[in-house]
Amino acid sequence: MELFAPDAYGWLTGSGLEAIQLGTLLLIIVVGFAAGWVDAVVGGGGLVQLPALLLVPGITPVQALATNKMGSIFGTTTSAVTYYRRVHPDLRTAIPMALIALAGSFGGAMIAAVLPAEVIKPVIVAALVAVAIFTAVKPTVGELTQLRHSGRRHHAVAALIGLIIGFYDGLLGPGTGSFLIIALVVFLGYNFLESSAKAKLVNMATNLGALAFFLPSGHLLWGLGLVLGLANMVGGYVGARMAISKGSKFIRVIFLIVVTVLIARLGYDVVADFAA
Repeated sequence: MELFAPDAYGWLTGSGLEAIQLGTLLLIIVVGFAAGWVDAVVGGGGLVQLPALLLVPGITPVQALATNKMGSIFGTTTSAVTYYRRVHPDLRTAIPMALIALAGSFGGAMIAAVLPAEVIKPVIVAALVAVAIFTAVKPTVGELTQLRHSGRRHHAVAALIGLIIGFYDGLLGPGTGSFLIIALVVFLGYNFLESSAKAKLVNMATNLGALAFFLPSGHLLWGLGLVLGLANMVGGYVGARMAISKGSKFIRVIFLIVVTVLIARLGYDVVADFAA
């Protein structure tokens, strides 16, 4: 098989689509690495990864969404393991939260099949703007862990966060990691580093929940998903180590940048949908 042959990478997409070209494949690999890095630090990697997948000739939105989830789970698992080994987040909060988020994500993926994304996007943009303003005007938020609740109330709030954001991840997805981090900072009182560590465990579960719905449907492009997953793994490992070494202040800065880009991207979609 020649490296530059037009059909050299047909196995990545299967017989139902045109063979992916080398340039598009290289772009997806680079984007996969970048998405893994961003996801490991603050979440939001799907913002760049999903549009890149839509460049594959003939791919449908649901195929892109399913393949994106497959790639993402490699990155979130890698960064979750890296965070756990170095930060040692409290699993008594993270694991129940992750399990509830998994169920929420499965439910969100089911609704995504019938509910237009245009209904939800304006609400998400408004929430992101509020999050960005809050984080910008409160420079000390997330620097230290100062838990807001204890005992059952603490776990109940964590479970509610997992359910709501897990549902959102299955339904739409962009910015899930960012929402998890700010929710853990604001509503539970963790610092940004501890929140990032817990968010990776929960985000891994939300990806699993969405995949549990998408896998039986046959929409997943396995070859492309595995290539994307490997790129995500490398990016996730590098991003997690960098976030751990630089701490909460670094994560806060990257968080604000990613949230601003998310606002611009989703805001553009809202305006375009309204104009159409």
